[in-house]
Amino acid sequence: MRKIFFVLAVIGFGVLFTRAQTIDTDDNQSWNDVQITVPITKEFDFTLTGTFRFGKNITRLNDRRIAVGFLYKPNKSWSFQPFYWNIVARNVSGRFLTEHRLNFRATYRFSFKKTGLSHRSWIERRLRQPRNSWRYRPSLTFEKDIKKIIPDAKFFVSEEIFYDSILKRFSRNRFSIGINKTLTKNLQLDVFYLRQNDGFSRPGDLNVIGTAWRIRL
Repeated sequence: MRKIFFVLAVIGFGVLFTRAQTIDTDDNQSWNDVQITVPITKEFDFTLTGTFRFGKNITRLNDRRIAVGFLYKPNKSWSFQPFYWNIVARNVSGRFLTEHRLNFRATYRFSFKKTGLSHRSWIERRLRQPRNSWRYRPSLTFEKDIKKIIPDAKFFVSEEIFYDSILKRFSRNRFSIGINKTLTKNLQLDVFYLRQNDGFSRPGDLNVIGTAWRIRL
């Protein structure tokens, strides 16, 4: 397991520090999530997620996020998740501004023995200054069981695109690759590298090393 994590880190940081960087458009960041899931019934879960994102070559806090919501799973294939996101993020001038987001995600997962393919549709309403907007974020994720290499682990690749109502076009895409490792019955860890391309945000082109801790109570 350590060898795989080391390889991912080398690939990610190799991209971070060998690629020429433009101050206004490019950045190297670290995204870190902690998600707590509390089962309510067999089909319903309560979810609470905290996020810290570090930017400017991972030297300062760029934003913090808190999400609260519910996850409804009527069967093994479908899941639906409405949630609220509170975000305090640094803008291009360095000031922290608050944003509120109302979100809804629907996911369908296809399972094929030791592999899985899932499609997620995500709609979010962004309430912020100076102008409110909405975005549509479809994504496709492929998962592969790699238990023979790393016990209780999966390899995943994901592609996500963003449609922005203000720009009236698809303006961003994110490609990520990583490993999901089950540590205990109630704890999982994702370690991943993500590449974002966005010609409109500043900075918009990002190299990201990230972690996501998933705790189920």
